[in-house]
Amino acid sequence: MASETAIERLIAVVGRENVITVAAEMEPYLREWRERWTGKAKAVLRPKTTEEVSRLLAIAHETETPIVAQGGNTGAVGGQIPFESGDEVVLSLTRLNRIREVDAIDNSMIAEGGATLKAVQDAAEAADRLFPLSLGSEGSCTIGGNLATNAGGVSVVAYGNARALTLGLEVVLADGRIWNGLRRLRKDNTGYDLKDIFIGSEGTLGVITAAALMLFPRPRDKATAFASLKDPKAALDLFHLASAVGGRVTAVELLPRIGIEFVERHSALRSPLAEPAPWYVLIEVSGAEPPGRLTGQMEIMLAEAFERQIVQDAVLASSEAQRKTLWETREILSLVQKAEGGSIKHDVSVPVSKIPIFLSEATAAVKRLIPGARPVPFGHIGDGNIHFNISQPVGADREAFLERWDEVSAAVFEVVLRLNGSISAEHGIGRLKRDLMPSIKSPVELKMMKDLKRLFDPKGILNPGKVLPP
Repeated sequence: MASETAIERLIAVVGRENVITVAAEMEPYLREWRERWTGKAKAVLRPKTTEEVSRLLAIAHETETPIVAQGGNTGAVGGQIPFESGDEVVLSLTRLNRIREVDAIDNSMIAEGGATLKAVQDAAEAADRLFPLSLGSEGSCTIGGNLATNAGGVSVVAYGNARALTLGLEVVLADGRIWNGLRRLRKDNTGYDLKDIFIGSEGTLGVITAAALMLFPRPRDKATAFASLKDPKAALDLFHLASAVGGRVTAVELLPRIGIEFVERHSALRSPLAEPAPWYVLIEVSGAEPPGRLTGQMEIMLAEAFERQIVQDAVLASSEAQRKTLWETREILSLVQKAEGGSIKHDVSVPVSKIPIFLSEATAAVKRLIPGARPVPFGHIGDGNIHFNISQPVGADREAFLERWDEVSAAVFEVVLRLNGSISAEHGIGRLKRDLMPSIKSPVELKMMKDLKRLFDPKGILNPGKVLPP
């Protein structure tokens, strides 16, 4: 628990003007965007430099003051929210937001942990390069948070998740020491790869203050299509067909009919296809080909898909504006579900070939538990990551429905684990799934994780109570 003396020492490091202690002003840092958790804190600290973070953690370590590091507060499992006791201090990294360096020859960039993902993307584009991590929250999520949760997004099928895009890190350890691992090497086989310990650790082992990121040549051509299908198996068939198109498949997103209905009901967007269908796929291919060539190749691929009765209808984006509209239909899916009442959400993955089985069995399990429940599964079928969300029955009591979260999740996770999948594909563990860890990790795995925690954070001050069960 943070003492008043410790708080005053922490305030002195960043200056009172960069500290928030008034409850109403702290609220944006304490409320999770899905409104599942609202915490309390002694203060919100807003450091500007790595050195300030170092001094803050040195004091926190000495005084045993618990610290919750936070980026853009866009996390989906509560890892960035302090507990309700009010004993913790929030360390907001949003002022630590410089792009330190962009090197087009090395195809690399060094960005501070509080830089938004959009700022990183824009800096890469200004150097005629691509940073391919892409999320719906990219305007507000931060690169430090992306790495702390090993974020995925829509381009994993082509470029990998955040871990695969990271060359090196700068991390402040629990006792305030700074590890400068900002090497931009593609090959460095000199012992343990320390950066991978911190990526995905959700702020429990150290605070990521900067990262060396991998850049790529910008695609010169893109082709984007929106197709309707009879079932998820057809979506996999379309994905494999598209893999033979020139360039590379950079995104393949599955959407259900009910999701499109929600979009049309709660936004100005409309389905680009006239006739309704059970399922849809948004697929994009990009590459170094001359502009327009991939569109022609995608058109040939879609014609073959029609002949083989894989797709029922399709539209091929003919302009950048149309492409953006197609993507907006996908990106707004999470938001429009909120207008339909309570939503129980899952971020899971299964082997790509098992996606149709998972969708069928998980949907049946949920409807057995709650007749009238409305599954809205969507996501990144190219890497097996499905956001299996369930909207409440029409007219049901929202709170009563949400109270069954754990029961519903247990049914969904039973199917996931039976198919050798994961209960967390890209969102992490945080608070939401912490107590499930003993059921999905072996005793050996859990002990190794807890040993790492004790090694890097012996006083347990970094994001206590998250990821690992007591």
